Formats: sequence, C-alpha cells, structure tokens
Amino acid sequence: MKLKELAYARSGDKGSNANIGVIAYSKENYVFLRTHLTEEKVAQYFSRLGSYHVKRFDLPNLLAFNFVLYGALDGGGSMSLRTDAQGKALGQAILQISFEVER
Repeated sequence: MKLKELAYARSGDKGSNANIGVIAYSKENYVFLRTHLTEEKVAQYFSRLGSYHVKRFDLPNLLAFNFVLYGALDGGGSMSLRTDAQGKALGQAILQISFEVER
C-alpha cells in the first residue's frame, strides 16, 4: 500500500530545510501512520537528499504530521542549483512511500 492511499501532502521550504505536511484521510489512517510513518522511514526514503536529521511533529487534532528534513535543500532556493531547491515536489514524492500491510 502506498501513502497516497492513506493521506495527501504539501511541502515547501524554510531556507535549507524541507517541510512536508502529511494529512490523513481518516482517523484510522492517522493511527496507522502514527506507528508506521516514522522519522526513520522518512529519513531513509529521502536519504539521497543529504538531510542530516528528520523531525516529525504530530498534529492529532488535524490528523496530520509535519516532517522537517534539516539540510535537505542544499542551501535553499537562493543558493542551491538543485531542480527543486524549494522542496515543492517533496510532498508528491513522499506519497510514493510503501507500507506492507497484512490483510
């Protein structure tokens, strides 16, 4: 199962850091993601970006999570030569994370 079946996402930047919001479609999905969409899983998925730390902030009243990928944007919009130096595509990218689910 892919994350896009459980949630939608938005992303952006704060300087050199990427910011990704993941919003669950339902409370059940939020409960599942709270256990399975960990900082470690997101860090490993985006490891090629060179982020030195990933922090998850839980927003249970919104059924959402905010992930900050520190250093992932290589200096940010005004300094980086990356195609997506502002992290706008990372919200779509995170939706491709897969989970193994027993049915």
